[in-house]
Parts: sequence; structure tokens; C-alpha cells
Amino acid sequence: MPHLSRDDVTKAVSGADDVTIAQIIGTGATVEELAEAQAWLANDEPLINDLRPLAHGRVRELVDILSELEQDGDEEGPASPAPSPQSASQ
Repeated sequence: MPHLSRDDVTKAVSGADDVTIAQIIGTGATVEELAEAQAWLANDEPLINDLRPLAHGRVRELVDILSELEQDGDEEGPASPAPSPQSASQ
């Protein structure tokens, strides 16, 4: 099975920066393993109900990388407006 290419990662993982793409490729994972990691993140209940073992190996590495990417994306929500000088002095 061929390992992931940059093109594979950018198609599958929206919003990934160059460092994250390099981390994902650096795991040595395949397209199938990336898809499995994304399935675990999307909804682990069906996988557990299928009696599949928890993610391990390269899939686990991918789950960790992708979940960190999701957390970073959640933190980058809209910035709150800066207080106006009038409201700050009151």
C-alpha cells in the first residue's frame, strides 16, 4: 500500500497547515489508515459497536494529530471586538 502524499492529505484534511501535513505524512500511514483515523474522530461509536479494537499504531498517531488540528480550529473562532476607549474608561 502506498504511503500518503501531500496531495492525499490536502484533499482529505481541510485547513491543515504545512507542519500538520508533514506530521501526517511522517507517520508513514496509508490513505486507508487516514480514512480510519477520520472515522474514529467523526464517530467512534459505530466502530466500537463493530467490536473493532481502539485505534493503535499509525492510526492512533493520526487520530492524535487530527484531534489537535480540530482543537486548534475550535480555538480560532471569531475574535471578540476590542472595547472602545469610552467603555474602557467608564
